[in-house]
Amino acid sequence: MATEASAPRHIRLTSHQGGHGALPIQWGAATPAERGPVVGTTTRRSHRNVIGTHSGSYSVYRALAVAAGALTRDHKPDLTNTAPTDVIGPYPQWTEPEKIVGLDPWGAQVADVFAGELQAGYDIRPTIAITKAHVILPEVIEGLLNGRLKPDGRFLTEGGAACVTKAAIEPVWWLPGVARRFGCSEADLRRVLFEETGGMYPELVTRSDLEVFLPPIGGQTVYIFGDPRDLARPEVELTARVHDECNGSDVFGSDICTCRPYLTHAIEECIQGAQRGGVGLVSYSRKEGRALGEVTKFLVYNARKRQVGGDTADQYFARTECVAGVQDMRFQELMPDVLHWLGVRKIHRLVSMSNMKYDAITNSGIEVVQRVDIPAGLIPADAQVEIEAKKAAGYFTPAGAPDEEQLKQTKGRSL
Repeated sequence: MATEASAPRHIRLTSHQGGHGALPIQWGAATPAERGPVVGTTTRRSHRNVIGTHSGSYSVYRALAVAAGALTRDHKPDLTNTAPTDVIGPYPQWTEPEKIVGLDPWGAQVADVFAGELQAGYDIRPTIAITKAHVILPEVIEGLLNGRLKPDGRFLTEGGAACVTKAAIEPVWWLPGVARRFGCSEADLRRVLFEETGGMYPELVTRSDLEVFLPPIGGQTVYIFGDPRDLARPEVELTARVHDECNGSDVFGSDICTCRPYLTHAIEECIQGAQRGGVGLVSYSRKEGRALGEVTKFLVYNARKRQVGGDTADQYFARTECVAGVQDMRFQELMPDVLHWLGVRKIHRLVSMSNMKYDAITNSGIEVVQRVDIPAGLIPADAQVEIEAKKAAGYFTPAGAPDEEQLKQTKGRSL
């Protein structure tokens, strides 16, 4: 007879054992008590009420830390002094289930709004963190030196540091709402998510009672220039950009696209908007290489530059499709959620000419007054192929009157 110590260990190969002791989630409820907490931790599996785990793509690193013995399975974070530096909301959009389906609006306030549940032993983690920071960019310092920007000590220091409030946001998907955003059935969404992740989350197809999914993907960071409360005041001028990650350009300054120039231009516009008495917002999403990934992006670079005749605008998207099977996977259906979390109802100056982004924002009920272009002088020479290709494909709409002469003189209508 086997002893307890020698008995074989049977591990249930699912990401969720749940049911007993789990708190219900009523998405879009009027109060956090009615909505219920998102419990994606594994310390007490019977308490879990979602599919997946916290930290997005970093959940895999956490698993490695546990496997290596560097992290104990039952560790609970000490949240002392981790409260947000600025309180966001609640806003009316939080209680409209269809307005926010890709993040937990209460995710920054769990220590307060779910204090009772935490005291009762539920391991509830924040999915949003809000802090203060200084952002220092060479382009902003250059703007100070040449007089394009002026320091004021409040939004921009003498040394060129922009003073911001920033928030990090993990993805939290309410599957019924996500399915409706993409125009498919929830059953099909669950099945495809299960199949295309190699069966990573069986509960997607076996637990239809669990409606919330914490996907293993990158999240968002938002940078706010000015008072975060002003974002929800339509009378206050709001300058905003929603930007999709481009590591090669944003971090390493690659000149094959306009990503970093557009991002830094938007930051300058946000600083100047705040200095005029308004507020600025940059929302940065982890969607590398049009959400195709950096490996695919670099393969496409090679394919474009090695083709007969060199890199040309007419073959720009064709080469992408040959490698990836699609031109772009940056579906923007979930992008406006962060704007609704911030209470945004009106954007006075949207620093983007992307029709896809503009349509997603306006279709979600947010008014856009003006679309701000990137100055032609900021476009790298090697990025002209991208600009011409996107222009031909209808990716963006030029600002102002769309006559031919103006289009020739303002080559740079980019995403």
